[in-house]
Amino acid sequence: MTSLRLLVSNSYNPWFNLSLEEHTFQNMEKNQSILFLWRNQNTVVIGRAQNAWKECNTRRMTRDGIKLARRYSGGGAVFHDLGNTCFTFMSTQPKYNKNISLNIILNGLNTLGIKAIISGRNDIVVDTTQGQRKISGSAYRKTTDRQLHHGTLLLNVNLNKLTYYLNPDFKKLESKGISSIKSRIINLNKLKPDIDHEEVCHTIQQAFFKYHQASEQQPELISINDLNHVIEFSKQFNKQRSWDWNFGNTPSFTHLLDKRFDWGGVELHFDIEHGIINRSQIFTDSLDPAPLEELSKKLIGIPYNSSSIQNCCIKWMENWPKLKELEEVKLWLVKSII
Repeated sequence: MTSLRLLVSNSYNPWFNLSLEEHTFQNMEKNQSILFLWRNQNTVVIGRAQNAWKECNTRRMTRDGIKLARRYSGGGAVFHDLGNTCFTFMSTQPKYNKNISLNIILNGLNTLGIKAIISGRNDIVVDTTQGQRKISGSAYRKTTDRQLHHGTLLLNVNLNKLTYYLNPDFKKLESKGISSIKSRIINLNKLKPDIDHEEVCHTIQQAFFKYHQASEQQPELISINDLNHVIEFSKQFNKQRSWDWNFGNTPSFTHLLDKRFDWGGVELHFDIEHGIINRSQIFTDSLDPAPLEELSKKLIGIPYNSSSIQNCCIKWMENWPKLKELEEVKLWLVKSII
């Protein structure tokens, strides 16, 4: 007999929600199906094999307090705010597949008078006078004995923020990771102006229990305080919110920086692996290249982030206190790496 659970998160923290998803997925019972509904506030979520610096504007995100969260599934980068409803279907049922959950979503939307169809591998689209528009993207993950399908529904997402933060800052990057595929999208409130998160969740819940021919259950409302005492969850949460996971887990890539100063030009080549600079080479026509050559050596082995590079530059400048040009180099590097 199938065991069913309905989980709803009380938190808008992406690191908590993704940790809850992963913790639940790893601890499912046999022959169990779970629906998890959640939302994140002001977050960019990237796929497991993506390069954060290439997929989104990390400079703007840092400045505006937008969180970055790396999920365990593949797929592309997405922007989340409270106008976005997130769904996760998990199952240890042998016959489960993502078409089941996609059709549950379609049935829920149909209840609201929204006619949608599946497009491609994982997208849900609607027909508009301008053609088909995407309202949902999702990703799928399968292990030996369980499967997970999660995605988003665009209700009234701030599309200006979506394009603002998912528009990468111009960097000369060569990445081995997976790049996002941009699609034309539409918010569901353009089709049903009064649509809201609670209404959508309710119809998806109804469709979930109807598919399983089971009576509806009251949701298990879960907050951060409910799981603070669970050691394995705490480990997962600490990993999920760490720089090492969200940035450091980026596939290997290279970054070329170049700038012309009044006193000469500088070109700096980085190789980055697991978020750590493992090769640094500098070229310059400065009349005194020695300080820059020393900096290039000092950068090797440090994390590829602005604070680490700033600290490295400050220590480097102590050996050359009378060269004002080095302050310009430091500011340039820190601004370029964000």
